[in-house]
Amino acid sequence: MDITDRLICETVQRDGRASSAAIAEAAGIPTSTANDRLRRLSATGAIKGWHATLDAKRVGAGLACFVLIDMQHEGEDEAVETLCDRPEVQEMHHISGAHSYLVKLRLKDMDAMQSFLAEVVKPLRAVQRTETTFALKTHKETAQVHVAHPSGGEEND
Repeated sequence: MDITDRLICETVQRDGRASSAAIAEAAGIPTSTANDRLRRLSATGAIKGWHATLDAKRVGAGLACFVLIDMQHEGEDEAVETLCDRPEVQEMHHISGAHSYLVKLRLKDMDAMQSFLAEVVKPLRAVQRTETTFALKTHKETAQVHVAHPSGGEEND
């Protein structure tokens, strides 16, 4: 991935609805070249999809919480698959340290969270223990990925 591809990725990540002309201008290339590169970036998996960013509260998922889950090996794959298939689970990371997994959830409210733990998480045979932290206020939440420059450092424009 060269600097032009990185500029294209930064541009479409900021605004997935940017026109081909705007993407080309940001990358300093002709529109037809920008379109070709976008197709290639999608085909190679560098661009994994096109999404809208929703307001969690307005769509009924205003409660953000993070669950640390301790799992035993027996049934772990099944538990991970089950949790990853749930729409409430925004992120699931296998982590180092005292716990096995860190799961980010978005749910309607505390009742929904209690039900999720009781009906989805706790019945999984691999789950040994959970610890939940609730976000009181979210100051930053993004799915955007920092696009590193090829040199590994930052470039000043």
